[in-house]
Amino acid sequence: MNSLKLKIRETLVFFYRILDVLALIFALWTAFVHGSPQGAEYIVNAIFAPKLESTLFFAGVLLSWSLALSSMWLYQSKRLATWQDELLDAVKAVGFCTLILAAMILVAEWSIFPKRFLLIFAGTSLLLFGFIRLYKRAILRQLRLNGRNLRSVIVVGAGKRGQEIAKTVKDKTEIGYNFLGFVDDIEAENILGKIDEIPDILVKNVVDEIVICLPIKTFYEKMENIAKAAEMQGITVRVYSDLFNLRLARAVPGQLSETPVLSLYTGPLLSGKRMRIKSVFDFVTALILVIIFSPLMLLIALLIRLTSKGPAMFMQDRVGLNKRPFKMFKFRTMVTDAEALQANLESQNEAGGPVFKIKDDPRVTKIGRFLRKTSLDELPQLFNVLLGDLSLVGPRPLPLRDVQKFDEYWFNRRFSIKPGITCIWQISGRSETSFDKWILQDLEYIDKWSLALDMKILLKTPKAVIAGTGAM
Repeated sequence: MNSLKLKIRETLVFFYRILDVLALIFALWTAFVHGSPQGAEYIVNAIFAPKLESTLFFAGVLLSWSLALSSMWLYQSKRLATWQDELLDAVKAVGFCTLILAAMILVAEWSIFPKRFLLIFAGTSLLLFGFIRLYKRAILRQLRLNGRNLRSVIVVGAGKRGQEIAKTVKDKTEIGYNFLGFVDDIEAENILGKIDEIPDILVKNVVDEIVICLPIKTFYEKMENIAKAAEMQGITVRVYSDLFNLRLARAVPGQLSETPVLSLYTGPLLSGKRMRIKSVFDFVTALILVIIFSPLMLLIALLIRLTSKGPAMFMQDRVGLNKRPFKMFKFRTMVTDAEALQANLESQNEAGGPVFKIKDDPRVTKIGRFLRKTSLDELPQLFNVLLGDLSLVGPRPLPLRDVQKFDEYWFNRRFSIKPGITCIWQISGRSETSFDKWILQDLEYIDKWSLALDMKILLKTPKAVIAGTGAM
C-alpha cells in the first residue's frame, strides 16, 4: 500500500513539474507575442520552419529551466509550509528562470527582444506559478478535510506538551495528519504502548511520522533510542522544539556543516527570506534617496561650515546589531567640543533612564537647532544604510554612554535586530516618550516585525518629521 502511495505521489510530482514548465512556455509565448515587434512572426517560423539556431535556443532554455526547477526544492512536501512560503519559492524560481532566459538571449546575440519582453515573461510566469501553487494548496486542503492525503502520526509523551500536539493535529485537519495515539510509560487515553516498545509499535502500525514530546533532561537516552528506531525503519521524527520553556524564543531547525542543530530566535530570523528582502529594499531605497537629497546635503554641509567652526559631519560611536559598535554619520549640530562639555551638564539631564537629553542644550548651534527640529541632521545616516550598519527601519542606535548605563538585562534584546533611522519611537513622540516606553516600543517592533510594518512606519515618518513632535 505504501509503495502504491509513493508511486502516486511521484506521478503527481512529475505532472506538477510538467505544469510548471508549461507555465513557463506559455509565459514565453506571451512575451514573444506581446513583447517583441516580430514576436508572432518569429513564433510561426520557429514552429513551421524551424532553424537550427532557434531549435538550439529553445532546447537550451527548456533544459536549463527543467534543471533549475528540479534543484530548487520546489517539489518537496510543503505540508507545514505557509502560502507565503510557497509564493516566495515561486518568486525565487521565476527570478532564476528569467535570468536564465536573459543569459540565453545574450549568448545567442539576438536583438529582437526589447526590455518589456523579460518583464512580460517574468510577470506572466509569476502569476501562473502563484495560481498553480495556491490552487494546489486548495485542492490538497479539500482532500485532507475529506480524509485523503493523510499522514499517520504517533506522539511520544502523553503529558501537557503531547496533549497540545495531539489537540493541534485533531483540530487542524487541513494539515493532513491522522493521530494514531500516544506512546508513554504513564497511564492515559489512547496509549499504544510503552516507550521501550517503540520498535514493535512501528512495525505493527502504519506510521509516517513520530512527534517526540518528552523532557529532554530526563529522557535524553530514550529519545535517542526512539530516533534510532525510527531511522532504522525510515520514519520521520519531529521533536517538540519548546525544550526550555522559553516565553519568546522560536525554534528553527538547521545544520552546522553536517551536524543538525536547533536554533532559538527571539526576534526575526536574520537569515530568512523576508529579512533578505528588507536588506535589498534598504540598500536600493537608500541609494535612491542619497541621489535625490545629495544637493540638499551639500547645501546643509556648506551652511554648517559657514555658520560655525568645525567639520560639517559628525561621527559618533553607536551600538548596533548584537552590540557591535559602529561609526554613525550625522550633520554636526553642536559645537566641536560638545562631548567634552557633556560631563558638566549631566545634572541638567531631562530624560529618564540612561539617555541624555536637554531641551535647550547650550551646545547646539543655531542652524543645528533647525536641523534637529526637522531631522535633516540624520540624512547622512543613509550612508550607514549603504554600508550595512543601519536599516531604514529599526530601533534607534544608542551611544555607548547610554548603553553602559542600562540597569536591566532585558533592555539588551533591542540589539537583536539591526538598528534603523526610524522606528515606532520616531513616529510616536520621540523625546516626549519615556525611556521605558521607548524600549517597550522597540521590543514591540521586534516581536511584530514584518515588511508591512516597515512600510507603515516609513509612510508615517515624514508626517512626524514635519510636525517636529518631541524633537530635541
